[in-house]
Amino acid sequence: MEQRNRTTEPSEETPMVALTDKAWSPYVAGVLIGLLQIPAFLLIATALGASSSFVTVGGGLFGLADPSILEIDYVAKHVAMTGKNWWQVALVGGVAVGAFLSALMSRSLRRGVSPIWARALGTPSKPARYAVAFVAGFLMLFGARLADGCTSGHGLSGVAQLAVGSTVAVAAMFVGGIATAVLLLRRI
Repeated sequence: MEQRNRTTEPSEETPMVALTDKAWSPYVAGVLIGLLQIPAFLLIATALGASSSFVTVGGGLFGLADPSILEIDYVAKHVAMTGKNWWQVALVGGVAVGAFLSALMSRSLRRGVSPIWARALGTPSKPARYAVAFVAGFLMLFGARLADGCTSGHGLSGVAQLAVGSTVAVAAMFVGGIATAVLLLRRI
């Protein structure tokens, strides 16, 4: 059988999604992520989410250094050995491992800084890229905890449950993302 070009649309002879594709159809990926909510609700009575996992891991690690941190109700709730807390940690770990494996299998693992980031930052420096990624990630995580949920928690789970607060949060995320892109990425 002829090898499919990873950058073109699938032909009639090839499957809709192959693990070696550089990108999956957003429709297929969206359906799979949506279906992942079914076992989450049925088995541990929780929805998809990711930002709480950082509180679970961070609270646990800082609790080793200073056990009094674990007496704070917010931290204690997230560090408790419950399915909900550790499901989210496993989900985030799985996303990171899965993304890395996908990049290896599709032969799209980047070496160095992506050209679009080099243009946006004005430098191909890895330390500059990592510093921007860290600060941006911290700000996103801070915002997610402030909103009591991240894009996956509000966007996938909250909207699926028709929660008004989640719908407003998702709208604000899009407005914020678009405004940030317009302000920071004008020169590229």
